[in-house]
Amino acid sequence: MSNLYVLYEHAAGYALFSVKEFEEVSMFLPQVESSVTDLSKFNSIVKLAGFAPFKTAIAALENINAISEGIVPEDLLHFLDDFFAKLKKKKCTLGIADAKLGAAITESIGVACSHFGVVPEILRGIRFHFAKLVKGFTDKSAGVAQLGLGHSYSRAKVKFNVHRSDNMIIQSIALLDQLDKDVNTFSMRIREWYSYHFPELVKIVPDNYMFAKAAKFIKDRKDLTQDKLEDLEQIVMDSAKAQAIIDAGKMSMGMDISIVDLMNIEMFAERVVKLSEYRKKLSTYLHNKMNLVAPNLQSLIGDQVGARLISHAGSLTNLAKYPASTVQILGAEKALFRALKTRSNTPKYGLIYHSSFIGRAGLKNKGRISRFLANKCSIASRIDCFLEQPTSVFGESLKQQVEDRLKFYESGDVPRKNIEVMKEAIEAAGQEIADAPQSEKKKNKKKKRQAEADTNGTSNGNGVAVAGDEAADNGNAEADGEPKKKKKKKNKNKQAVEA
Repeated sequence: MSNLYVLYEHAAGYALFSVKEFEEVSMFLPQVESSVTDLSKFNSIVKLAGFAPFKTAIAALENINAISEGIVPEDLLHFLDDFFAKLKKKKCTLGIADAKLGAAITESIGVACSHFGVVPEILRGIRFHFAKLVKGFTDKSAGVAQLGLGHSYSRAKVKFNVHRSDNMIIQSIALLDQLDKDVNTFSMRIREWYSYHFPELVKIVPDNYMFAKAAKFIKDRKDLTQDKLEDLEQIVMDSAKAQAIIDAGKMSMGMDISIVDLMNIEMFAERVVKLSEYRKKLSTYLHNKMNLVAPNLQSLIGDQVGARLISHAGSLTNLAKYPASTVQILGAEKALFRALKTRSNTPKYGLIYHSSFIGRAGLKNKGRISRFLANKCSIASRIDCFLEQPTSVFGESLKQQVEDRLKFYESGDVPRKNIEVMKEAIEAAGQEIADAPQSEKKKNKKKKRQAEADTNGTSNGNGVAVAGDEAADNGNAEADGEPKKKKKKKNKNKQAVEA
């Protein structure tokens, strides 16, 4: 007959409970389920056998992190080993909530673990009555311990989140799309508003950013003179356009406008210019972030398309899990389900349509190249997700494969086999990883030399003065006659001749 002991992991520590008449209790599972909430009935079956409290909050966090990953912590291992060492003669079974943790305990200690049958109901009862089953423990202290551990566990999970860099990319691409819409809307508004006063400027300066800068600089067209030509050239980046603006300002058909209206137009133009400049900064930030997180995907299809794929999938890991067929139509879900409903042709591409490769392909080959590109995107995302040291070598090789496939569709030149290209890429990546430590060592050596030179230059100021004095003495000696060293040599030669 085996004895059942149930392990319960609490925020305060580990508790072991002995279950009386285990085999009889397991036969009456419905009665156990109904009596779990009744403390008097539950207390007659389950009693505390051992309790090991956590010494500190940090120890509690380390233990709970290990348990969540299915690893047996050292504290739990010592506790169970000491407890079951006393019961070696008896046959014991350990009830546990997590099957993965149970397998690890069985492998470490050799105690049989069970996570089914009556065990889940007994654990539910222990969780319900835990504060009353352990002496010197109250509901308030249990709540405080659980709240503290819950906060620290959540904080650690957020801090060491594997998707934290992906989240930055997702937010930045969403903001970039929103900024594009807003800047376009505001640029149209400034064009319409300022065109009441200077309608000819729209045809001369079609670019939105330049138009806003020009409107902010010109203000009242009557004040536009030949003296402002150089400043206009810097804004428009063209001397002919700058001269055309000045000429158009003299003969404009626009209406006169008040100072208050001009002030509002100027403020709005300044806001549009700042938004456009911020949009450029955000684009460079996204480029740098993609270079760190997904360099192969970036070099294959670009910053924005790659970032949109990651954003639509939710994370780089999710994108890596998708098959190539899903990546191909990612972003065209509505069209896909509409096609399935109406039994028409399914879409050939989704977000990857914005890639330059599909635009360069012929009308007949768009579907074929999108399927090939989706396959390469799937490979690139998996390499980026699971490669320890990020490198863009594989992305460049995959991009070249897509280029070769485009040439094959146009001219019929047979492209190289994928296995040959990947072997070369693996060798190049290995060489790059091997060269990286050497370059870092060289940089460190240069930094050390610079630091030593700086410290010698600042701390040994007296030494420099001494060196200067010595140089001056040597100069005087040379001016008077021969140096001392030469004199010594001559004396030695004279002594040798006399001998």
